[in-house]
Amino acid sequence: MVLLAVLRLKEESYAPGVGKLLEQVGGRRVSRGALYATLERLEEKGLLRWRLAGSVPPRGGHRRRRFEITASGLAVLRASRSALLTLWQGLEEVLAER
Repeated sequence: MVLLAVLRLKEESYAPGVGKLLEQVGGRRVSRGALYATLERLEEKGLLRWRLAGSVPPRGGHRRRRFEITASGLAVLRASRSALLTLWQGLEEVLAER
């Protein structure tokens, strides 16, 4: 979900925005520590990278890290999507609202 959030946010994929999107979509709180740990692990695995972006006055002029998906990250997302779509096949009737 973190990779998908980064992909969806495009040029606005800063950690706070990623966390906010995950909370909105997932319907539950995302702790700052867990989010940053996950972003770091995904970076270590080569699934995303970050670049320093311009400074923001409320941050005291500190530059922010903007995250982006790598080619390996896209490959992982494609494989995950394919597997999930395969698992969903044939379940439409069972999951349909009544």
